[in-house]
Amino acid sequence: MIIGVPKEIKISENRVGITEAGVKQLVREGHTVIIEKEAGVGSQITNEQFEKAGAKIIDTKAEVYKKADMIMKVKEPLPDEYELLRENQILYTYLHLAAEPKLTKVLCERKVKSVAYETIQLEDGSLPLLKPMSEVAGRMATQIGAFYLQKDHGGKGVLLGGVTGVKPAKVTIIGAGVVGTNAAKMAMGLGANVTILDVNTARLEYLDDIFQGRLMTLYSNTKNIEESVRDCDLLIGGVLITGQKAPTLVSKELISSMSKGSVVVDVAVDQGGCIETCRPTSHQHPTYEVDGVIHYCVPNMPGVVPRTSTYALTNVTLKYGSMIAAMGLEEAVAKDKALRKGVNVYGGYVCYEPVAKDLQMEYRAYPR
Repeated sequence: MIIGVPKEIKISENRVGITEAGVKQLVREGHTVIIEKEAGVGSQITNEQFEKAGAKIIDTKAEVYKKADMIMKVKEPLPDEYELLRENQILYTYLHLAAEPKLTKVLCERKVKSVAYETIQLEDGSLPLLKPMSEVAGRMATQIGAFYLQKDHGGKGVLLGGVTGVKPAKVTIIGAGVVGTNAAKMAMGLGANVTILDVNTARLEYLDDIFQGRLMTLYSNTKNIEESVRDCDLLIGGVLITGQKAPTLVSKELISSMSKGSVVVDVAVDQGGCIETCRPTSHQHPTYEVDGVIHYCVPNMPGVVPRTSTYALTNVTLKYGSMIAAMGLEEAVAKDKALRKGVNVYGGYVCYEPVAKDLQMEYRAYPR
């Protein structure tokens, strides 16, 4: 199979869809890997390194899309790429279609076989291709929150961990999954006072155990959310319902009740956000204020730590990419239940029910 890796064009997206080690593996398995010129530069992978691993460097994005049987990338195609997509071409990337009605329509119209990293799901409910980027985003959320709490960046002038004789900052994290857990690790490591909320009591029990009671765990209900948000310096949204639009759990009224100079980081913004006042921003213009509260809502947070992110991503995407390349999508999906859940659009229809429901589009189950 010919596997094409285009250069990402989303603002400040410096990741690339494969590493040189990934290229070497696919070439060894008998596939052709074509990579757009300079696609790896943001992740400090040169054209020469890709070529040494066995890839062919292609001058233009259009040529990559034209030649490739499967496009392997990091982020969803943007409007400038829509015309390049071909019928029956396999698209293997993060899609987050519940927040992308226009892209979903294009993928259906062009009958692109679309596989979303974020909905490939193991039998235990875990999301192996989302996990490493959630780890990165969760850890970044705390770093970013600490940065914007500084007075010179618009915050209230609070040091996250405090100092001897002075209280640390209060951090509230909604969602105790991979994002929330990693945000909590970082916040506690810096000495903050951390509260984490979730509806999964087994997960809260687990966090209580591993952190030995050093963070406050609360069941996520309206009362607990209101009290925790109103009282915090940094609010981190880390809610995820696989493939679906994130539920709105924090109202504008509640955000307005926070003290001036507080900070909100909504990692769930790529799925619509779990905080009513959040809207997608970019790494070039990452923040805005609502009633004196700083909001950071960049959908592709890991894009600015691309060296770490690219290598972590290829570690988990290569397995399924290799399966698809070796067997074709249909046979690979037939042999792997987790991969089957990754198919979001096939044959011109949405075949991942949560996306169809959120976008009010026709759902057709993937053909058995």
